[in-house]
Amino acid sequence: MTETDPEQNADRQKNADELTILDDAPLSRYVTDTGKILPRKYTRLSPKQQRRISRLIKKGRHMQTLK
Repeated sequence: MTETDPEQNADRQKNADELTILDDAPLSRYVTDTGKILPRKYTRLSPKQQRRISRLIKKGRHMQTLK
């Protein structure tokens, strides 16, 4: 696994804070092809952001905006 650029990581974290349930394309970055939520090890998000993303993905699945 390669090291990520700190600026790229900051952009990713900034974007994670601004997502909503209706943003299906950006949320799909945090989900595998089989529909599993990626762990923090791969998303490089803070624990708070990872919990928020997980909740958004689960709500999106329930509302059927995410596949």
